[in-house]
Parts: sequence; structure tokens; C-alpha cells
Amino acid sequence: MKKISLRLITLLLRIYFRVSLRLDAPGMDKFPTQGPLIIITNHTGQVEVPVFATLLQPRKITGWAKAEAFDNLFLRWVFWAWEIIPVRRGEADMSALKRALRALEQDAIFGIAPEGTRNKTGILRRALPGAVIIALHSGAPIIPAVHWGGEVFLKNLKRFRRTDFHIRTGEPFRINVEGVKVTAEIRQEIADEMMYRIAKLLPEEYRGEYSDMSKATEKFLVNLQ
Repeated sequence: MKKISLRLITLLLRIYFRVSLRLDAPGMDKFPTQGPLIIITNHTGQVEVPVFATLLQPRKITGWAKAEAFDNLFLRWVFWAWEIIPVRRGEADMSALKRALRALEQDAIFGIAPEGTRNKTGILRRALPGAVIIALHSGAPIIPAVHWGGEVFLKNLKRFRRTDFHIRTGEPFRINVEGVKVTAEIRQEIADEMMYRIAKLLPEEYRGEYSDMSKATEKFLVNLQ
């Protein structure tokens, strides 16, 4: 039943996006066809999640969504098909963390926005350490994949206009903290390094808190290619 729902959702979304988007997404071949993977991205919350979930089929892709979103019957059905993990905001939700790590152990793709919440403008804000915690506990490779244009998707939809939606994909890396005591300060430093990888892929006007690329460091990041 879940596979049938997933196929139906994917089909409907592909039709929907063909009508509502002009998709510009080179570099999708950088995503491995198997094995655990963490995607870090910016998050406007308008259209990027279903776009990524559709483009990366048939790979299993999951992530966190605020628990309140599951109150919506349609979203609950979609999230069930995608195996999205509910997370309680404002607290340390260990159950959600364990489920995320279990999904990676089962070779899923886990998508996460280091900013920690939706950013409707698309202009980057300071990262939170959640993505770092998952990466450190799982050891999974990480790929930055950014998008822009989707921040005006709903506005365009109301005017029956198609949206130019751009995706750019970076190079895979891992976090290396060998010999380092990982404190809260170190986690934040790693989160900032990851965000500079995201910022590098975005047009300058979207880089926000990470506009000054001269401050970018890669002390804890190790390229895989």
C-alpha cells in the first residue's frame, strides 16, 4: 500500500511541477545511487521538499517535519508514504534523532536544513547544530544541494505564473573531528563551515549571514572526491 501511495504521489507531483515550474537542475548525477547520504540545504518551505523527493526517486529520501504538520490529513498521507519523521520543536527530541540515524543505517537519504526552520526569504540565516549532530553520530557522507526561486512559488501560483526554480549540487564531504573534543562551540563552528558550502553554491544575494566568503574555513570538512 505504501509503495502504491508513493508512486501515485510521485506521478501527481511530476505532472504538477511540469505545469507550475521551469526546473533548472544540472548536477543531479552527483547523488549516489546507493548508500546512506545526508543532504544539507536551505529551506524556504514552499516547494523544494517535494521537488527533491520527486527528483531523487527511486531512492528513499526522508527528513524531519514539525509534529504539528501531521495534523493535516493530506500531509499525514504524504509523510507516511515518504516515511517523514515527526519532530517536536523546542526540545531535544531523542526519538526523532534515533529514527533519523536508523534511516541512514538503512541506506536512506536524509535531508536537513542547518538553519533549523523555514526561511521564507531564502536569504541565509545562522545555522543551528542539528545537522552536525546527525552527521557525527552517523558518519554518513554529506552533499550540499541548494535552491532558489521557490521563495516566490506561492505568489506566482496565485497569479497562474510558472516559477523558475534552480537547484545546484556541491561535492560530497565528511566531517572529521579526530582528536578534537566536540563542544557546543565546535559544533557551531562545523555548522558554519557546512553553511559556507551551501552559500558558495547560491547567488550572492542569497548568502545572508554567510556573505563574506573570506571567513569560510574547512577545518573539520574532508572532501570525498
